[in-house]
Amino acid sequence: MSKPNILFILMDDLGWRDLGCYGSSFYETPRLDKLATEGMLFTDAYASCPVCSPTRASMLTGKYPARVGVTQYIGGHSVGRLCDVPYVSNLPMHERSLATTLKGHGYRTWHVGKWHLGGRMTWPETHGFECNLGGCDWGLPQGGYFSPYGLPTLKDGPEGEYLTDRLTDEAIKLLDGHATSGDEKPFFLNLWHYAVHTPTQSPPDLVAKYEEKARQLGLDKIDPIEVCENFPCQHKRHLHIERRRIQSSPEYAAMVENMDTNIGRLLDALERNGQADNTIVVFTSDNGGLSTAETSPTCNAPLAEGKGWMYEGGTREPLLVRWPGQIAPGSRTEEPVTTPDFYPTFLAAAGLPAEPEQAADGVSFLPLLCGEDFERGPIFWHYPHYSNQGGRPGCSVRSGDYKLIEFFEDGRRELYNLREDISEEHNLADALPDITENLAAQLATWRDEVEALIPKPNPNWGKA
Repeated sequence: MSKPNILFILMDDLGWRDLGCYGSSFYETPRLDKLATEGMLFTDAYASCPVCSPTRASMLTGKYPARVGVTQYIGGHSVGRLCDVPYVSNLPMHERSLATTLKGHGYRTWHVGKWHLGGRMTWPETHGFECNLGGCDWGLPQGGYFSPYGLPTLKDGPEGEYLTDRLTDEAIKLLDGHATSGDEKPFFLNLWHYAVHTPTQSPPDLVAKYEEKARQLGLDKIDPIEVCENFPCQHKRHLHIERRRIQSSPEYAAMVENMDTNIGRLLDALERNGQADNTIVVFTSDNGGLSTAETSPTCNAPLAEGKGWMYEGGTREPLLVRWPGQIAPGSRTEEPVTTPDFYPTFLAAAGLPAEPEQAADGVSFLPLLCGEDFERGPIFWHYPHYSNQGGRPGCSVRSGDYKLIEFFEDGRRELYNLREDISEEHNLADALPDITENLAAQLATWRDEVEALIPKPNPNWGKA
C-alpha cells in the first residue's frame, strides 16, 4: 500500500464547542459535521498549551512545549505576583520537524497559513517545507482579514478578498497541481488558518445572516458578557475579565461558517482529484476558544474558561480524523490524546520508522484510529506565564478521569473528575488526598524530567 497523504488542518483559537457536531446550536458547520460522520470524533482531545505558539511547536516536534522551550506565544511577556520566565522565541533549528522527517521519506511538504514560530531565519522553509504561503512571524492578520493583507509571504489579492478564502485557494492549487502533474510522491499539506483569531472580521452577508438568526432566537436581547474580576497580570491589572456566557456573536458565527465552507471546498478538491481515499484528514485547533478577553467572541460552556487558562476551555479541542478504509465511519472516542501525539501517529500511519529522540513525548494513537485497544497514559501541561486572557501561571496533569492543576502563585491545587464534572466546578483536592498527592508527585517528576522553568515571586508587585 502506498504511503497516505496527510492533510493537517489547524485552526487558530477555535473552541471545543464551536462546531455543530460538538454541540453548538448557534454556529453552523455542515461540512465539518459531515466529516465527523465519515471518520472519528474525539471528545477528549487536547492542545498541549492554552496559547498558540507552544502548541504549534509541539505538533512539529512531538514534544511537550516545556521540553522544546517554547512555553509562551512568541512575543508575549507579562508579570504579576510572579516574574515571567524566559522562553525560546522560535522553533529551534536543532529540532527535526515532522516536515523534515516526512520530506526525508519522500513526501512533498507544503505549509499554508499562519506560522508564528519565530523570525525569518526560522520560517517554514527552514524546517523542511518546500513551500510557504502565508507563514511568517505574525500571530494574527496584522492588516486584517480583507486584502490588502500586507503579509510578507503572500501576495495581496484583489481589494476585499477574504484571507480564509485565499489561503484555501492556495491549498487547492497545491492539490490540483499535484494531481495533474503525475507526481507519485505523497504529500503533507500543513494548512494552519489564521481564522478564527481576532480581529473578528467576516464577510458582511454572513454577518447579516447571523444577526437575523440571533434576532429570531432572541439572543440579541441577552447581554452575553459578564464583567468579572480584575486581571492578575500587571499590564492589564486595571481592566476586568469579561466572560462570555452564550454563543451569540454574529461576526464570530460568520467566521466559523466561512471556515466550514472552505474546509468543504478543500475536501471537494480531494474528491475531485481522486486523492480522498488515500489521504488522512485531520482537523483540530491550537488552543481553546477566546471567551474572557479581547472582545470574548465565543463561549466554551460547559467547559470552564477558555484560551489562556489551565482549565478545560483553554486546552480541550475539537479533533476530527478521516482515513477511508482504516477508520470506521461514525467512530467516536473518549480516549484522551494531545498535540505531540500527531508526530508519531503520522509516522506509524505511513509505515515509517519512529523518531524516539524527536517524538519524546508523543504516543502514536494509530491503534485507536484502527479500532484497537489504546491507553495513552497521563497528559501534562506547563504554562508558567500570565496570559492576556486572565489565566494564571500553572501546570497540570490528566490521568484517567482525574485532572490536577497546580498554580504557581500560591501552590493551590485543584482536582477534578472530568468524567463526572466536565465544568470543573467541584474541587476534590481535600476530599481525595491520596489521588491529589499521587498526581502531584507525577507532575513534579515530569517537570524535573523536561526541566520546566518555575516563575519566582515578583519583588516589585504591589509597589507604586
